[in-house]
Amino acid sequence: MTYTYTISELRPYVSWAYFYHAWQVKDACEQQRMREEGDIFLDQLQDRYRVMALFLLSDAYSDGDDIVAGCPADPAAPAGQRASAVRLPMLRQQESGSDCLCLADYIPPKSQHIRQHGQIGFFATSVEERMVTDFSDDPYAHMMAQLLADRLAEAAAERLHEYVRKTCWGYAADEQFSIDEMLQGRYQGIRPAIGYPSLPDASLNFLLDQILQMSQIGIRLTETGAMRPHASVSGLMFSHPEARYFSVGTIGEDQLCDYARRRGMPVETVRTFLAGNL
Repeated sequence: MTYTYTISELRPYVSWAYFYHAWQVKDACEQQRMREEGDIFLDQLQDRYRVMALFLLSDAYSDGDDIVAGCPADPAAPAGQRASAVRLPMLRQQESGSDCLCLADYIPPKSQHIRQHGQIGFFATSVEERMVTDFSDDPYAHMMAQLLADRLAEAAAERLHEYVRKTCWGYAADEQFSIDEMLQGRYQGIRPAIGYPSLPDASLNFLLDQILQMSQIGIRLTETGAMRPHASVSGLMFSHPEARYFSVGTIGEDQLCDYARRRGMPVETVRTFLAGNL
């Protein structure tokens, strides 16, 4: 399903802490000044740009460290999103002292299929690219537009996730959290983004694109799986009550070779995708 958000709808979901971090501002007074400037800038953008989102709920099961996702769990999903089964290889923590977690742990195997947790969500959000390119002649405005666009893409993911938990998937229909509590991740389930610590291989976006057809919201992929526009977020949603975020960390040559086999790619190609974890 495709969703369109206005900037005014997303403003309450913006995490300003990451905005301050991007500006490398730590002083409270300076943060307040940057927040005011950011709000003024958003006022100017309010009715000019839109943020788009995609979501698909699919039946799924785990097979070792892979997640196998089938057709959409929603029979009313568009025919174009009724892809055949897609196998998503995951990585497992290997470092000494880690909990050896893997995202596949949060999906039951086929032999233990449980309806609610035997499903997985796929999502992508993106801000209209012209929101940044329209300010390319002014370095400060261009930077402000880019950082706010990044925050709006994340805010769209936050708002979408709330809707998914309460309504679309409905596994937390009675959830009663404030937006601040949501930004702290107090809800049940997680939505790890591709390229982040538990999903460090950006090339997984090629598999996600097979499922979501991200061009519907203007997302295109580079040769390495990076998304354009830059202000885009993609990832997976898990409902399991024990699901939590983690970092895969450093992996060994053994897992690298096994992961490359499961991805159906040469080891040296996968090595470039996972350089930060070797």
